[in-house]
Amino acid sequence: MSQALIAALQNPALYPHPTEGFRAIETHISWVILTGDYAYKIKKPVDFGFLNFTDLASRKHFCEEELRLNQRMAPNLYLEVVPICGSPDAPVIGGAGEPFEYALKMREFPQTQLLAELQARGELTDAHIDALAEQIARFHQSTPQVPAGHALSSADAIVAPMRQNFEQIRPLLSEAADLRQLDALEEWTETSVARLRPLLEQRCEQGFVRECHGDLHLGNATLIDGKVVLFDCIEFNEPFRLIDVASDAAFLAMDLEDRGLKCQARRFLNGWLEHTGDYAALGLLNLYKAYRALVRAKVSLFRLYQEQDAVQRKVIVRQYRSYANLAESYSAIPSRFLAITHGVSAVGKSHVALRLVEALGAIRLRSDIERKRLHGEQPEAQQGQLDTGIYSQQASDATYQRLHQLATTALQAGFSVVIDAAYLKQQQRQDAWQAAETTGVPFLILDCQAPDAVIAQWLAQRQAEGLDPSDATMEVVHAQQASREGLSESERLHSRRVDTQDAGSLDELVASIRQHLPGL
Repeated sequence: MSQALIAALQNPALYPHPTEGFRAIETHISWVILTGDYAYKIKKPVDFGFLNFTDLASRKHFCEEELRLNQRMAPNLYLEVVPICGSPDAPVIGGAGEPFEYALKMREFPQTQLLAELQARGELTDAHIDALAEQIARFHQSTPQVPAGHALSSADAIVAPMRQNFEQIRPLLSEAADLRQLDALEEWTETSVARLRPLLEQRCEQGFVRECHGDLHLGNATLIDGKVVLFDCIEFNEPFRLIDVASDAAFLAMDLEDRGLKCQARRFLNGWLEHTGDYAALGLLNLYKAYRALVRAKVSLFRLYQEQDAVQRKVIVRQYRSYANLAESYSAIPSRFLAITHGVSAVGKSHVALRLVEALGAIRLRSDIERKRLHGEQPEAQQGQLDTGIYSQQASDATYQRLHQLATTALQAGFSVVIDAAYLKQQQRQDAWQAAETTGVPFLILDCQAPDAVIAQWLAQRQAEGLDPSDATMEVVHAQQASREGLSESERLHSRRVDTQDAGSLDELVASIRQHLPGL
């Protein structure tokens, strides 16, 4: 694509709408011309193997695919594909005649509202992370499945892009240390694939390979009217888009970690898991994150071909190594533990559990969510009642059994787990202890305590906000206090009292766990 065309397109007379100045943004595969209210994206005539835009017909086709696919998540952002006629020196947008190029017309939004820009300014909030988790989970549950038997719905198809990474990266490296690291990553990937092949095939059979986004990172998310909007999904390569939903989510988790946002990455992952219930994906998460880190590493190296400045070339190599080191970190052997909360409703158990998620990378399993995933909502006529409906003894037993099954799955996948549940009965705690024993990990009971007045205040606040999955009332709290079974002497040896309204108590808890498990 000629620089003459990009320069010529920065002419207000070409556009059927007012312009407010021009800005051209270049990536390794496209140019985007910003005009004020609208943006025009033009694909470069490049061939990287995994994409080929070298002929006009393919550029037109992939503009149309980009429009179709992105309208799923951002229907008000992606508008139409427009032909460019005339010549590169004198283009005509949408004019008569034979097009020599095509552009995707989109609504322009302030680049300052990109989540990547918010993050750079320190303005990315937990609310943004929670919105991403909910929106991506909802998208993954609604986007079309790739049917069993499809060429891309197999373990070999999932693994092929991972292997392609190594094939494409290796010729671009010259330093011996970089090549040794790449060889080690390739060996770990192949070993992981061999071990996880049954799970990969199961994911395909159960419909987890779907038409996904394919490029989830903070640079492809923005705020529009105060709401998080995802855009710029992969349109040019089906194997990069028709993928396991867990691989799609892993990209954003990796991107957050690359930016030094480990707490937010953990919060996102747990939010996505709680919305989807897809805890079986945890066994593949580190493999997928390493793959995604190497995708970004590879894209960095591709820019070497387009960059002549020696300083910038060194920057690109450093960026590659940063991603390669991140990929390597996912191959580390983890330290693990199982913790359960113990306390009445609204005592602050979820807050304690979330702290362990963000500080220590634990997976949080919430009884309120899994109960309703198993049994549905409590009938309105039984709201606030214990021992009825989804809170009957039978339903509660099934809920705790499910929590312990999920905990075992997560622990076997290499993750620490904190189960956010009341655990007021000794048998429930014993069953959790058995799950820890079976998987060979340390076990901890978090004895959550707060004054009754604080519990009442938090419960009222929770009910007013209407966002918590719990159905508990103050009457339920009183009934729990009356019926709870205290910790036995042996249980106290594995417990730690946590004052949930004291931030210092939580800091001490985190420090204590780290002291006993320094690998966290």
